[in-house]
Amino acid sequence: MDKKNILSKVDILIAMYKKGKLGGEVMPEDKNPGLLKSSLENYLYFTLPMALNYQRNSYILWENALKTYSDPQTNFVFNPKKCLEKPFEEVQLALTKYKVALQRQKQTEIWLKLCNTFVELFDGDIRNLFSGLDNDVNKIRDFIQKQNKSKFPYLSGTKICNYWLYVIYQYADRKYKNIEDLTVAPDTHVCKATYKLGLITDDEFNSSSVQLTVIDRWQKLLNGTKYKPIDIHTPLWLWSRNGFVELED
Repeated sequence: MDKKNILSKVDILIAMYKKGKLGGEVMPEDKNPGLLKSSLENYLYFTLPMALNYQRNSYILWENALKTYSDPQTNFVFNPKKCLEKPFEEVQLALTKYKVALQRQKQTEIWLKLCNTFVELFDGDIRNLFSGLDNDVNKIRDFIQKQNKSKFPYLSGTKICNYWLYVIYQYADRKYKNIEDLTVAPDTHVCKATYKLGLITDDEFNSSSVQLTVIDRWQKLLNGTKYKPIDIHTPLWLWSRNGFVELED
């Protein structure tokens, strides 16, 4: 691994991203109702659908989330307390109307489990999770991924948890402590781009532990540089999704 060469390519990737040369700058989460960044509604909008973002087209998921939010008959699913007052079948119908939930039973259960967690632990206000843990990335991840993993289905996953924290950082008003410890979210595109750059080997790319390897490599590569891992996530994602356009020197 040629660290200097890879960092040079990182410079190019980020510059191309800022110029809109990686196939566009529109991300899936840009499809949103434009809520006040600091509002509870905004935090819930960018939290609940995230737990259903598993092996599916992210652009379509967020398009469907916006349709669900915009429909007065289905909007209630973004309010944990209201959700828990409804019969299971009514929540299921609302989540499947615009295909936010693709797995009728399982994904409705995941949604309701999260609603229950938010009400039980934070009185329905997910913002209390962040403020109660000093907005510290490491404390938040430890709370979700270790101390209370079963209470945060899918949201506690290696990929989803990091990406969710990144999205909250981008689309809400949250400022983190230890933001340099917020890792790339190692989804398929990020893993492919990491491999393309030569940061992981063939064997590592095809390993079942590729996500953890990708996180580790980016943490080590960017340590002590002007970049944080979250700076490279979106450029990597767009670069892979749009077929690895040639890097401009």
